[in-house]
Amino acid sequence: MSEMTAILSWKGEYKMGDSFLLNGKETPFQQGQTILEAAKNGGVEIPTLCYLKGSAPTGACRICCVEVKGARSLVAACSTPVTPGMEVFTDSELVHRARKMNVEFLLASGKHNCLMCESNGNCRLQDLAYFYKITKLKFPEKDEKEIYPIEDVNPFIIRDFSRCILCGRCVQACNEVVVNRAISQGYRGKKSKIVTGGDAAYNDDLSECVFCGQCVEVCPVGALTEKKAKGLGRPWETQKIRTTCPYCGVGCQQWLHVKDGKIIKVTAVEDAQPNQGRLCVKGRFAYDFIYSEERLKTPLIREKNGEFRTASWDETLDLVADKFKEIIKKDGPDAIAGVSCARSINEDSYQMQKFFRAVLGTNNIDHCART
Repeated sequence: MSEMTAILSWKGEYKMGDSFLLNGKETPFQQGQTILEAAKNGGVEIPTLCYLKGSAPTGACRICCVEVKGARSLVAACSTPVTPGMEVFTDSELVHRARKMNVEFLLASGKHNCLMCESNGNCRLQDLAYFYKITKLKFPEKDEKEIYPIEDVNPFIIRDFSRCILCGRCVQACNEVVVNRAISQGYRGKKSKIVTGGDAAYNDDLSECVFCGQCVEVCPVGALTEKKAKGLGRPWETQKIRTTCPYCGVGCQQWLHVKDGKIIKVTAVEDAQPNQGRLCVKGRFAYDFIYSEERLKTPLIREKNGEFRTASWDETLDLVADKFKEIIKKDGPDAIAGVSCARSINEDSYQMQKFFRAVLGTNNIDHCART
């Protein structure tokens, strides 16, 4: 009888309703939940590297292994469904011994130099190595000749294959979360790697990557990092400030990572509406405009000679009001049209259309997101 058959066969053995034993404590669960999900609802966190919320579980990293009474071996909590009466142990000596060995295997699979890694302080593999007090490698590291070179040819993302643990989270994020289907797992055995179309670079014509950065968002190690943020600040040196993305009217929620009053990186707010941890290429990477020296800081008025001069807001608003009155008097209110910025909040756009319809007397009002 297989391990899964043994697990599912318990359903008829116990008469406990929708509950199971978690570390000896009766814990409720919902039908269809995995051990990982039910344990989290029961207040028990099971570590994992490959699990991605909202995606099909793969059980690739085996870090979430747990002991189930009656099973012949440890099972992956992220992909094993809970059944009534199941007895699960997440904190046994056998479990921790297996998890530690899996971490040691992953550390030996590449070159994990935490000191120079951009994800130092924000790396799940590093956290597990620290938790299990792994101070030296038990297994020989992968030969440098077998490691694919770093790819940093595009302006947004650096791919460091020496740090990739092949957890598959980036592939799931691309294929199942944002559904761009630009990357997948390629080759086999020790030559396995994450590839894009034709195993081309991210900026190659063969690549279907749209640079949304979702792969970077979900990478649990330092294999995928933001190129523009490199060397600008460690996680513990930054302050996270939640805000709304300014690029369109959707209202995506994002974290600004700020150091010394300057944004060095942008990430998505995982469980926030409406984006649910997703951002587009503009929302994630195009924050540089706020530091552009070409940004207008004061109103400009064009003189008769065609040159611009700086002006105060009072002078500018008076000029605009006088021009509106002049145009309406000469050609009527329909000679004026307004375009509201699609980045504006709903309240500002509402006020602008009210101003045009109720004050100026025209319905010529639209917004700039028609392309």
